[in-house]
Order: sequence, then structure tokens, then C-alpha cells
Amino acid sequence: MRIGTRGSKLALAQANLVKDLLSKNGIDTEIKIIKTSGDTFTDRPLHEVQGFGVFVREIDDMMLAGEIDIAVHSMKDVPTERPPELTIAAVMKRDSPYDFLLTRNNTKLKDLPEGSIIGTTSLRRRAQLSRYRSGFIIKELRGNIDTRLRKLKEGQYDGIFLAQAGLERLKWDLPGERLDPDDFVPSANQGTVVIVTRKDSEAQNAVLVLNDEQTRLETRIERIIIGILGGGCLVPIGAFAQTEGNEIHVRTEVLSVDGKRCVKIDEFINPAEYEKEAKRIGNELNKKGGGKLVDEAVKMFAAKRG
Repeated sequence: MRIGTRGSKLALAQANLVKDLLSKNGIDTEIKIIKTSGDTFTDRPLHEVQGFGVFVREIDDMMLAGEIDIAVHSMKDVPTERPPELTIAAVMKRDSPYDFLLTRNNTKLKDLPEGSIIGTTSLRRRAQLSRYRSGFIIKELRGNIDTRLRKLKEGQYDGIFLAQAGLERLKWDLPGERLDPDDFVPSANQGTVVIVTRKDSEAQNAVLVLNDEQTRLETRIERIIIGILGGGCLVPIGAFAQTEGNEIHVRTEVLSVDGKRCVKIDEFINPAEYEKEAKRIGNELNKKGGGKLVDEAVKMFAAKRG
């Protein structure tokens, strides 16, 4: 079977993990590297690249054309609206969902001086950092992990934000700070690798062995919430569902782009009623003003794109 993936070091690490696990289950695969629009347009912020799913569209197209059987993605890059012929066949056990701060001198976030230059690609992290404390200079940071680390070491930035899971998958043990999810609610599905196939295909059945039901449920809650809110990568939205005992702790928030306004819900729900509860939370966020913040952000970036 043919596995489609982006060509970054992290994407290949994820694809090779899937390849090795399938091999242990007697399934032979080969990896096919596909360049996406998100990889091509590195000269601009992601929210300025046209359309949703900039890291998955071309891979979807290859699958729909029958040129690959399996696609391996970071789940947070996969839009909630999908081609009807494709399915999320397996959701792998989640790695760290948290944001991670790297600084040149391993300085903690609370100790960074005013005027420190912080790099991030994420509108969510940008808004959350602005809310956490004013006085930082927040600059766009594109490129793979190697490029981002090089820019930090060269002094272009005093600190950079990354997803902790990416460092873990690359087996890079770097000194830094895991950020509190109460202040930095993670992106929906952060830390999760997902496997996409065509519906009712041999590949769909083959990858089921890699599915983790707890992660699937938690990420499904997050996707229901952000699906109701809409906006894709144009909106600073955090959504994080985590099993704690017999309940699921759901933290979710929508922020204004400047981080000055926020609508937040933090509560525990019954996993037996997760779908109903997730829809309720998404609708409640909308009614409390989250929908207005989404509309503002979408209009703002649509105007910038012209």
C-alpha cells in the first residue's frame, strides 16, 4: 500500500511510524512524498494562503485519483469539512497536546523582558500570548522545525512556540517550558496523528489496528466544537478535551485576533453523551459572542487578501 505524506522531517517521522506499525501487522507499504500548498508558499503567513487545508489538499487529490492508499497527517491540519469519498480511518494515540516555548537561555515565559521577540505561525498562540502579557513583539515564524531552531539560535527571536508533540516525535529532548493549558488552550487535535483512506477500501480496514478509541473520542469532541464555530485557521480558537477519571474535561475558547476579547468554556462532560454535549458547547460559545469573533477574523483576513 502507498502512504502519502508531506516531505518535512516531522511528517516523514509520522509516516515512518505508521509504516513500521503496519509492517509489524504484516502489511507492506511504501512512502510517497507530496508537496502541498502549505509547503510551497512559505513567504507568507498561513492565514494568507488561499483556502482551508493547505497541508492536506494536494494529498487528498492524490488519494481521490487513486495514486495513494493511505495518508498520514497531523490531525490539527485536517479541516472538519472533508471530501465525502474519504474517511478518517484511524486516530492514533495522542502524544503531548501542549504548546512548548523554547528560548535562547531557557528563560521562562513569565521572566522574559518586555520587548522580547517571540516567533509563531499560529494566530491562536499569538492572541493567547497577547492576552497573557502585553509588551512582547510577536513575529511570524514559518519553516520546518530545523529552520525555526536555527533562527532562534541566530538571535532572530528571543523565543519560539512549537507543539511539544513534534519535538517528541523527532526524539529531540530540548530544554524549554510546557505552557499551561489554562492560559494556552491547545489547538483542536494538537498532538494527534490521523490516518485517512478512501471509504470502504482495503486500506481502511488495514489501518483500524492503529486506532485509539479514547483519542478518537476526545478529538471528535474538539472537531465538533470547531466545526460549529467555523473559520478554520483564520480564527484564534483553542479546543482541548481530556479524559479525567469518568468524565471528560473540555476547555475551549475563541479570542479576538489581538487577544483583548475572549469567550471561554471550561467544564466536565459525560463521555456517554459526548456528541450532544460537544454541540451544546459549540453553540453556547457562538451565543456568548464567539460567533461574532469568528466573523470579525474572517472578514479581517478576507479584506487583507483583497
